Amino acid sequence: MSHDRTVDVLIVGAGPAGLALATRLAEAGAGHVEVLEREQEAGGVPRHCHHGGFGGPVRPWLTGPAYAGRAVRAATAAGARVRTGVSATGWAGPLTLETTSPAGLERITARAVVLATGARERPRSARLVPGSRPAGVLTTGELQQSVHLYGQDIGRRAVVVGAEPVARHAVRTLRRAGAEVVAVVTERPRGAAVPGVPLLTATTVGELRGRGRLSGVVVRHADGRTGILACDTVVFTGDWIPDHELARRGGIALDRGTRGPAVDASFRTSVPGVFAVGNALHGVERAATAASEGAAAATPVLARLSGAPWPEAGPPLVVRAPLLWVTPNRLTDLTDLSDLTALAGRPLLLRSGEPLTAPVLTAAQDGRLLWRRRIPVRTTPSRSLRLAPGWTDRVDRSGGPVVLAIG
Repeated sequence: MSHDRTVDVLIVGAGPAGLALATRLAEAGAGHVEVLEREQEAGGVPRHCHHGGFGGPVRPWLTGPAYAGRAVRAATAAGARVRTGVSATGWAGPLTLETTSPAGLERITARAVVLATGARERPRSARLVPGSRPAGVLTTGELQQSVHLYGQDIGRRAVVVGAEPVARHAVRTLRRAGAEVVAVVTERPRGAAVPGVPLLTATTVGELRGRGRLSGVVVRHADGRTGILACDTVVFTGDWIPDHELARRGGIALDRGTRGPAVDASFRTSVPGVFAVGNALHGVERAATAASEGAAAATPVLARLSGAPWPEAGPPLVVRAPLLWVTPNRLTDLTDLSDLTALAGRPLLLRSGEPLTAPVLTAAQDGRLLWRRRIPVRTTPSRSLRLAPGWTDRVDRSGGPVVLAIG
């Protein structure tokens, strides 16, 4: 039998975004602010990222666990309640979540719900890599937990798949665990080399081999050549996807590009009273970016608590190849002062599937050019461009989609 409770704000996910939002809301006197975390320890992915560089420009030397611990302490010190080992399993109403924990089943109703569920790497099964199902096949998250949290033996010879920055962290973790990294494999035509590790570009993993334990991976080059890399461990890195299962179950509209909840500049989803922040919205950004989004969401959440109306949706923001996604990607009533304020103070994040050098970006609606500008930077598929959003006041709210493109 489930127990029913009510809170003012319910945040699902105790990573950088959820904790930063909880801290701001509790400090602002938002009432009962509760954060649910399905893991046994709060802090999100940084908990098992033992490299430095966390903390933003002020303290970039923090390790992931130190950064996570600081965020948890800040939230609890501000007065937010952080509950671990609690999973949100579904919806019992527009603003009511069903949860399960060792204490039993609960239904929690809130005045505002915030999804801060983060993102996850697509595993081998989602990448459709054929072959047997031996032990030794991991994602970066599984690798880091095995090594840093549980001290498990992960093998002696490893192949890392992927060219995003997380691949370098996987190599570092494997070496720390005593494994030899025999190659980094990426299907992209170029990638950042790791000193001492062969980099195979324009190459895919075509098959896994081994019974009981992985014995090797079959690699296929773009020119048709194939080969076998002998290894007992393979780590699939990157290829991030927002953890959107709870949003999907709640009937929240998802953006086709990000595959996360579609949101406006105030982090409002298509369901009144439900917000989404951080890496639940897009492929992985740095912890500092997720935390800044969480902190920025405090203002619109407080406005919701004070009775501010939920604006009607306007035209969506969409992209054309080679662009992959943009966020925010849902325009609401641009006469709404809170949305205009959010647009003025927060850039749009734009991701490309190909490297770009000083690209010319355009925004158009119904054949009408709204904006055109050369962005004087070089970007890669693992880094987002940041666009000033001032041009969005030219959008016709009753018009068709706003299209961002190269050209």
